[in-house]
Amino acid sequence: MKRFVVMTLRRSMYGALFVGALLLVACSSKPPVPDWQMNAQGASQKALDAYLSGNARVEALEWDRARAEVARTGRPDLLARLELMRCAAQVASLVIGPCERFEPLRADAAPPELAYADYLAGRLQPGQVALLPEAQRKVAVSGTVATLAGLEDPLSRLVAAGVLFHTGKASPGVIVEAAEVASAQGWRRPLMAWLTLQVQRADAAGDAQAVASLRRRLAMVERGSPLRE
Repeated sequence: MKRFVVMTLRRSMYGALFVGALLLVACSSKPPVPDWQMNAQGASQKALDAYLSGNARVEALEWDRARAEVARTGRPDLLARLELMRCAAQVASLVIGPCERFEPLRADAAPPELAYADYLAGRLQPGQVALLPEAQRKVAVSGTVATLAGLEDPLSRLVAAGVLFHTGKASPGVIVEAAEVASAQGWRRPLMAWLTLQVQRADAAGDAQAVASLRRRLAMVERGSPLRE
């Protein structure tokens, strides 16, 4: 019986779709996986890690390397998936805005990528829900903190929380859950974003004690190592 080895993207919120076409299934009876696939996987994971930790210089370098490797294939659909990974990480960190590098590739993107792009942008249509990755589909349907907390992958939870916030559906519980997920993973960039949001909401509610506590947490994260922009 043939043995199949599937290369997966660690902690990737969009890994299931990205890996399916970018990091192709390798069979023991066939030639080795091409270098571009391995290089793109390594660079994209380093870029994600750097972004979440707040290292903008390394992030930019690694995304450029990943793009260069994928571009070797001449397949804009694969490049579109790569750009959606980057934009999803931004949404997870409450950086809400157009997925600019994806838009020029939209014409060559498949329906699942178009649905995911619209989901990140907060304009998902009912007919597109079934095309989302499973984790995001669950939250898109329920929108509850219980469903969010039940997702196994932490980055998927943060992406879903970011979309809920962007679409005005994030309950206080969703915001707390997102901050604690980022805290548990040690992801400085999203943690600072979600803690800052909590400070703003506590301040608006006149909860001085919560504001003071949250600001102490935020200051601890900020003092660890300044974000490099």
